[in-house]
Amino acid sequence: MVPGERSCLGSAAVRTIGIDIGGTKIAGGVVDELGQVLAQDRVPTDAGDPAALEDAVVAMVQRLSGDERLPVGVAAAGFIDAAQSTVYYAPNISWRNEPLRQRLEQRLGVAVVVDNDANAAGWAEFRFGAGRLVSDMVVLTLGTGVGGAVIVSDRLLRGGFGVAGELGHLRVVPDGRACGCGARGCLEQYASGRALQRAAAEIADAGGVGGPLAAARAAAGGELVGADIGRLIGEGDPGAVAALQQVGSWVGQACASLAVSFDPQLFVLGGGVAAAGERLLDPVRRAFLDHLPARGYHPEPQFAVAELGNEAGVVGAADLARLHEDGALRTHLPG
Repeated sequence: MVPGERSCLGSAAVRTIGIDIGGTKIAGGVVDELGQVLAQDRVPTDAGDPAALEDAVVAMVQRLSGDERLPVGVAAAGFIDAAQSTVYYAPNISWRNEPLRQRLEQRLGVAVVVDNDANAAGWAEFRFGAGRLVSDMVVLTLGTGVGGAVIVSDRLLRGGFGVAGELGHLRVVPDGRACGCGARGCLEQYASGRALQRAAAEIADAGGVGGPLAAARAAAGGELVGADIGRLIGEGDPGAVAALQQVGSWVGQACASLAVSFDPQLFVLGGGVAAAGERLLDPVRRAFLDHLPARGYHPEPQFAVAELGNEAGVVGAADLARLHEDGALRTHLPG
């Protein structure tokens, strides 16, 4: 084991099942205590029919578990209560105060925990990925939206009601762009994959360095998709890189505010935008230092790209189920 690396927490459940419910697909896997995915499954998400979605989760768990009775962790976008049980609100699914853990436990006959998808992915990075050598870290997932997770003293921060870590809705621009949450100026509107597409389109329309972006948009039928922008970033196209730098600058500014709130040792950036690697981290670091209060008078956190990719949600959900089964979470959850 690498010096300073965490050992496996608990031992009661060697293998568990993680389920990651996304807007377009449900991914699942059997995961061991080292975070290795031993078996996988994937089906499309019927987000418009909660009953059908629940049926799909049950069927997936049954396929993955076979004749075994394995604990289950479920990761879903939305607000989840601190007891890892009830979905207060899911933006892409018609769940409102849904007792999801109770319903799944009744149908499956095994222990189930439910958590926010960004929390699950962040926990996976903390346990097995980029954050495995630290005790305090902040994760930002830069995908279609912006998700977040906060680890404080080796524990996932959930807050008094379970909804801490919604970092994409940190307001960075007073009266800024309207956000789907109902507020204005949220980080999600400036640092997500959609924000990158918007910035690239604006640069393309302005001409100048946006020439290749405009050509790519014309070739794509008028819409610049993430894959097109990612390819141009990889090729070093000035317009695409400028759009990425805009996004990175907003991320860095937000991280400066988060640093004075949580004092992390490490920021981990995940999601599709983070695939740009150092091309993203460079403007993030520069903006972070430009906006960090009392710079130079205390240690500064490091920045890294997430390591686990698309498997993070499944791995994190499975590990949270393992900890719940071992009783490691019961010391600070109500009841």
